[in-house]
Amino acid sequence: METAYLKKCFGNTLTQALAEVARVRPSDPIEYLAHWLYHYRDVTNAEEKKRQEELQLREEHERSLKEPIMTEMLKEESYQIQQKCEKCHQELLPEALSSNKTPALLKEKAPLEKETMRQESQPGVSSVTGEIPQQVFTS
Repeated sequence: METAYLKKCFGNTLTQALAEVARVRPSDPIEYLAHWLYHYRDVTNAEEKKRQEELQLREEHERSLKEPIMTEMLKEESYQIQQKCEKCHQELLPEALSSNKTPALLKEKAPLEKETMRQESQPGVSSVTGEIPQQVFTS
């Protein structure tokens, strides 16, 4: 049970550390072993951080390569929607012009235009807006 725990936590690290202590034969092997393990942890953490940064950069690079493709797809989709709208308008325009309602609408529109013209040309009504004079205060 203890060997499984040690293997899980240390793996080959402890074996490498003890081999290094045996090869160097320092005067204080416990202190040497402790420093070696701390150094190993720092190196391992730095490598993991570097690996994560490289992975993130790779993902960002892939996204930047996909961006122009997505932009082009959106432009194409927008163009297709615009074409459909124009087609619908072209189909509806002749239908609206040939409809029986169109002459009636034009007849109703004529009196409204005359009324608007009459109101705009009434005597005494100016379309020019007057300016408010500014008062100058002197002390």
